[in-house]
Amino acid sequence: MRRLRNLVLLLPFFLILVLAGCQDKLKPTVVPVTGRLPDQESWNSTIVFSDSGQTRGILWAGHVLVFNNINKTFLGDSIRVDFYNDEGQHTSYLTADSGVVDNNNNNLEAIGNVYVHSDSGTSLWTQKLFWNNNTQKVTSDVYVKIVSTKETLEGIGFESDRDLTNYRIFNVSGEAKTTK
Repeated sequence: MRRLRNLVLLLPFFLILVLAGCQDKLKPTVVPVTGRLPDQESWNSTIVFSDSGQTRGILWAGHVLVFNNINKTFLGDSIRVDFYNDEGQHTSYLTADSGVVDNNNNNLEAIGNVYVHSDSGTSLWTQKLFWNNNTQKVTSDVYVKIVSTKETLEGIGFESDRDLTNYRIFNVSGEAKTTK
């Protein structure tokens, strides 16, 4: 009888232990190559890049990790960047799985399923793209595909202005349409 009473008293504690073991565990933050914790971390963030009061770009990222010791910002959980010209007009946007920003010069490397679409109708697909903020140029050293109203081109390596109106593809293959 005494054993049964002790068992009944211990039953709630066993239930609590079993239920606690069924809870979802907190997922740890994946820290990039630095091996250190970030100085800043945010989710679903919007960052505006401007120069002399003029908006140059607006970045949205699902996850942002800022590391001041290496002057890098890691962007994850998908990113989107909208680019603007000198008059403040929207010119193009970029989407990618992730990216890295060099905080010294605002250069951006977009990585994974990179897609760029200009307001003029030109689209670009690649797996890696680099934005050089100093030269205002977009480059890639891997496979790219670009489609415009005049042509569809593929190649290894690419260079363009920010709105994809003046571009070069290296090691090119594809077809151009002639307009009459």
